[in-house]
Amino acid sequence: MKNLLNLLFPKVCEACNTVLTDNELLLCTSCRHHLPVTNYHFDDIEAVKKVVYGRIKLEQATALLHFSKKGIVQQILHNLKYRGHEAIGEFFGKWLGAELATIEAYKQIDVVVPVPLYKTKLRKRGYNQVAKFGKEIAKALNAEYNDTVLIKTKATKTQVFKGRMKRWNDDGALFNISENKSLTGKHILLVDDIVTTGATVEACASVLLKIDDIKLSLATLAIAD
Repeated sequence: MKNLLNLLFPKVCEACNTVLTDNELLLCTSCRHHLPVTNYHFDDIEAVKKVVYGRIKLEQATALLHFSKKGIVQQILHNLKYRGHEAIGEFFGKWLGAELATIEAYKQIDVVVPVPLYKTKLRKRGYNQVAKFGKEIAKALNAEYNDTVLIKTKATKTQVFKGRMKRWNDDGALFNISENKSLTGKHILLVDDIVTTGATVEACASVLLKIDDIKLSLATLAIAD
């Protein structure tokens, strides 16, 4: 039955749509080999922090992949966000989580918090594309996963290519926190699918940092070049 299903509905690469072989998972060997991996958490721990330098303080910050317009990472994120391919988030969450678990600074993370979707978008899409990514990272770090503390209060359109000031004006009052007692004194890892200008990160951080005595770090699947 499995072979018949694979024949009728073959699994294809999330980046190039090539039919996968039996030993390939989500990505074909060629696309996997050509993924633009950053290695920031190993080689350049300040690279992602520079995006929000002078605006918020991050203890640690990293992104797994480089994003470029019309590149393979854009196709992967499109499938994750708009085509219901949640396994992509799980795949890359396990990947990044395993790497972060080898780094002492990330072993101090207490709670993983995803950037939330507005309630109407969540209902329409049916899932937060960051959820499985964040859950796998939390599992790898033996941390709590909390998707209720941070709330998006207004709807916005896709913002990937907006300028920084425009995005900050849009995002400034978009987020709130539902409670803060359970996170007091904790080291929070904020997770998102992509960091571009840093405005969304800054908007989330501005409310999370109202929680007493917390430390804040960031991990994303991709960073825009």
